[in-house]
Amino acid sequence: MRVNLVLIGPPGSGKGTQAVRLARRFGISHISTGEILREAVRTDSPLGRQVAATLATGALVSDALMIDLVRERLAQPDTAAGFILDGFPRTVVQAELLDEIPQAQPLIVALIAVSNDEIVRRLGRRRVCDACHITQSVTDDLHTDPCPYCGGNLVPRDDDAPETVLARLRTYAAYADPVIAHYRTRASFISIDGTGATEQVMGALVRGIEAALR
Repeated sequence: MRVNLVLIGPPGSGKGTQAVRLARRFGISHISTGEILREAVRTDSPLGRQVAATLATGALVSDALMIDLVRERLAQPDTAAGFILDGFPRTVVQAELLDEIPQAQPLIVALIAVSNDEIVRRLGRRRVCDACHITQSVTDDLHTDPCPYCGGNLVPRDDDAPETVLARLRTYAAYADPVIAHYRTRASFISIDGTGATEQVMGALVRGIEAALR
């Protein structure tokens, strides 16, 4: 059975990790907004040239151009069994236009819900090695062990400071809340508590998706 999924979640919710796992579990393509834009530019298609020209000016890609890119991407053979859209739609207009694409129907929307306090705690425990620059999580705020990969010092990331994380979460809420409201009343909308372990969240997502497919 075809699985068409939109995955929504704040930064630090584990959405990217779950998207990869779900794509593997259901045998479908994981499609991120960034991947769509990069591929369009790389192929130098007419749409890709529009994207390149837009990005070169520092402007944002319009809803109309973005939905054309998504429509083109969803028509490719690797989406025959379905897809996971990660980072799209970002506006209600995009969500409404996505509803008009036949290949995107029926559509399941899954929200990974995590409180701001939990996101701040999680990201506050990320460290980056000052030698090999690999980002990793530590077990507690007082962690002093060296990098397990190269022995370098693990230091907090500047973009993981609480005030910076909260600013990112406000930005996320500004675009995500209206999109979530657009989908919330649908029978195919599922909300999963994302505060558990990765495997627990994955299991809840799979159960929710399978229930929506029935």
